[in-house]
Amino acid sequence: MERIGILGGTFDPPHLGHLLIAEEVRLVMELQEVWFIPTYTPPHKNAAKSNAADRINMLRLATDSNSFFKVNTIEIERPGKSYTLDTMKILKQKFPDKDFYFIIGADMVEYLPNWYKVDELFSLVNFIGVKRAGYQLKTKYPVTEVDIPMIDISSSMLRRWLRSKRSVNYIVPDAVISYIKENNLYEN
Repeated sequence: MERIGILGGTFDPPHLGHLLIAEEVRLVMELQEVWFIPTYTPPHKNAAKSNAADRINMLRLATDSNSFFKVNTIEIERPGKSYTLDTMKILKQKFPDKDFYFIIGADMVEYLPNWYKVDELFSLVNFIGVKRAGYQLKTKYPVTEVDIPMIDISSSMLRRWLRSKRSVNYIVPDAVISYIKENNLYEN
């Protein structure tokens, strides 16, 4: 069975934290690929600040240099709230030869009891948890912990920086920064 990592999120914008998490988990867990799955609307957050097409374009630019990274638009193609359970059911049906590893930060590990039909979800996918500042990796659920270098950045912080014209060099891939500037994203 091919081992595939799944990293979901709004990726609004994608940043080096996302890429570092994906690469570290890929190496430690010996995954063949990591699929980045941008969500249309996450059930636990407000809608994304930039549109789906821009987020997909930025994510492709961010992941292009790593042949182990793929962008999968399954949740964008299904507008509305994106529940991980629905996504994983479709992926398991479409790819029965793949074993999926869902990568989440410690903030989401703590939130697992609130996930939609979380017990059913655990029958479909393995969970990998990574540390995040201010959160514990504690849960009653079977989550495999992967130790990664801590980088305390978030897309919401980067959007604030971009609005205030603060540099995001070395935090956001250069190609993504160019795309943001060319398309006047996050200015207001």
